[in-house]
Amino acid sequence: MSTSLPLVSLGQSDLRVTPICLGTMTFGQQVGEAAAHDLLDQSLGRGINFIDTAEMYSVPARAETYGATEHILGTWFASRPGARDKVVLATKVAGPARGMPWIRNGARNLLPADIHQACDDSLRRLQTDRIDLYQIHWPNRNVPTFGSLYFDPSRDGAYTSIHEQLDALAGLVKAGKVRYVGLSNESPWGVHEFVRLAEQHGLPRVATVQNPYALNSRALDNGLDETLYRLGVSLLAYSPLGFGALTGKYDDVGLNSDDKPGRLAMFDSMKQQRWARTEALDAARHYNALARRHGLTPAQMALAFCYTSWRVASTIIGVTKPEQLDANIDAWGTKLSPELLAEIDTLRWQYRDPAQ
Repeated sequence: MSTSLPLVSLGQSDLRVTPICLGTMTFGQQVGEAAAHDLLDQSLGRGINFIDTAEMYSVPARAETYGATEHILGTWFASRPGARDKVVLATKVAGPARGMPWIRNGARNLLPADIHQACDDSLRRLQTDRIDLYQIHWPNRNVPTFGSLYFDPSRDGAYTSIHEQLDALAGLVKAGKVRYVGLSNESPWGVHEFVRLAEQHGLPRVATVQNPYALNSRALDNGLDETLYRLGVSLLAYSPLGFGALTGKYDDVGLNSDDKPGRLAMFDSMKQQRWARTEALDAARHYNALARRHGLTPAQMALAFCYTSWRVASTIIGVTKPEQLDANIDAWGTKLSPELLAEIDTLRWQYRDPAQ
C-alpha cells in the first residue's frame, strides 16, 4: 500500500524527495541481500523515493563488509528495471581515517584524487551512471564529530582545503557522475565555508547536511539550525530513534543481557558509541515513558518529533524488518500537542544531549 507522502526540495537544488528517507547501513551486516531487496521493494511500494547509503557501509564497519551496502543496492537496481529512475540516490565518500585501514590505507587526509576514485567505485558497486546527492561523510579537517564534544586546536594539521574539495566535487558534477553535493557530520563553521567558497568561486553549492537529530541528541538546535535556515541548506536527520534506544527496546533488558534486541546490544563496537552511553540510555527511558503517558509508542513520538520539525527536510530511517519499516512510515502524520512538546523540552533541559 502506497503512502501519500509530500515531496520536499533539498536546498537550492531541483531534487524533490519524500520527507522519509530509507537508510541502508544495516544491509550487508544485519540484513542479507534478499531481505534487503524485499525492504527496498516495500519502501518503494510505500511511496518513499529517497535512499541513502555510503561507501563505508555496512555498520558496524568492517573490512569484510566495506562497500557491501552499495553492492546490494546495485544488484537491486540491476534486477528491478526502472527502479533507479524512481529514486533519488544519495551516497557518501568517507572522510579521513577513523580506525579503518581498509579505506584508502587509513589515510589521514582526503585528497581530490581520492574523492574521484571513491565516486567511481561507488558508481560501479551501485551499477548506475549517476549519484543524485554525493556527500562528504565527515569533515576532512580537525573537528569534533561522532560524540567528541570539544574542538582542540592542537590537533590541527595539513589537510585538503574546503576549496580543493569543492573543486574535486565540481569535476564530478561536470562529468555528469554527480548531480548535487552535500555534507555530513558538519559544524556551523564548515557549512558556512562550503557555501561561501562555492558562491565566491562558482563551485557546487551544498544542498544538504546529514547530521544526527533525535530527542536525546539535539545539539543541532544550538546554532547549526540557524546556519542551515539562513543559508538555505536542508537537514537530513539521521538516527531519529537513537540507534533503537528511543523505541524502548532497551528500557528493560539493557545492553548486556542475553536478549539482544538491536545493534547496540549485538555488537561490542556499538557499545562504545555515543548512543550507548549510560546517560543517553537513561534519557531515552524518560522520553519513552513520556510517549507512553501520552498514548503513543516511543518510536511514534521520536519520529514525529523529527517529521514535524521545521528544521528537518527528510528523516533517515534504518530498519531490519518489514514490520519496522511499516511502523516508521505509519508514524507519518502523528501530531505532537503543544503540551507534549513542552514536556519534551523540559526533559531536554534536564538531560540535555547525552548522545551528542
